Amino acid sequence: MRTIRRLPTYSFFVFIFLFLLSSCGSRKQATEESTNFTPTGPVFNADSAYAFCQAQCDFGPRVMNSDNHEMCGAWIMKKFEGYGLTVTPQRTALRGFNGTFLKGTNITASYLPEQNDRILLCAHWDSRPWADNDPDEANWKKPVPAANDGASGVAVMLEIARLLANDSLRLGVDFVCFDAEDWGVPQWSDAEDRGDSWALGAQHWAAHVDKKTAKSYRFGILLDMVGGEGAHFYQEQMSLYYARNVVDKVWKAAQVIGFGSFFPKDAGGGITDDHIPVNKVAKIPCIDIIPYYPDCQQSSFGPTWHTIHDDMEHIDKNTLQAVGQTLVQVLFSE
Repeated sequence: MRTIRRLPTYSFFVFIFLFLLSSCGSRKQATEESTNFTPTGPVFNADSAYAFCQAQCDFGPRVMNSDNHEMCGAWIMKKFEGYGLTVTPQRTALRGFNGTFLKGTNITASYLPEQNDRILLCAHWDSRPWADNDPDEANWKKPVPAANDGASGVAVMLEIARLLANDSLRLGVDFVCFDAEDWGVPQWSDAEDRGDSWALGAQHWAAHVDKKTAKSYRFGILLDMVGGEGAHFYQEQMSLYYARNVVDKVWKAAQVIGFGSFFPKDAGGGITDDHIPVNKVAKIPCIDIIPYYPDCQQSSFGPTWHTIHDDMEHIDKNTLQAVGQTLVQVLFSE
């Protein structure tokens, strides 16, 4: 699931522009970096996360306005509730780029909802309706299975929620599953892609989140495509602009626990994703953990991105482990 402008930009001029923009623009800073230099927290179970990913895919593509979508959403809420979290669905009618009304549900699951000091973890849970980057043109209007681009981020969050149910963390955590991220203008469409057709659920959430709640977050972390084979998570440019200290925190945590190879300290592209409205509208410093494949001709997001091959056969437990354990390290270092 990716949002609007997918192709990372590495030109010198774009880099200079972002650098100058960051030097004169205002940023909301997260708390001082505090990651431990020794491993901490419970062990993330990649087998469990893999099973959560499979369970979502078993519903079929979770395309907006479909029965699969509604059943999977109900399942996600039930799982979070089963781990003792307070679940709040935000139901809304959204409008797609082509005028289609979309029945959307952003799902918030709160750990220690009474705690005013909180961390935001988020991912999108919908499936892209069109495999418009598939190498076979005949598949362009088929739905994407969305094992990685959708299910993987939710799976990692569910596993962390399961761990918190059996452990103690003094901070509150909100797990937010954004809807309608992947309804963006398809490549085969004649419609103009102005960038606002993506991340519809996150746009709505950011515009309506309570100001007091927004201020309670130390920072946010968006998980997007965090289970793919061969994935490496470069430092996304807009994350560096809005929340560089959070990027430093997460990448240091990965090094501490031995997963630094999955998190290169090199800049990736600037991505339009759910974290953009969270930063710009809700004013919550939020980064995007998203893969970059510099040598992949099919897509810089990997060979299965927006294809019918984004299925469980291409989910790697090692990638889930690296991301999940890194998040555990971050949470239990705060």
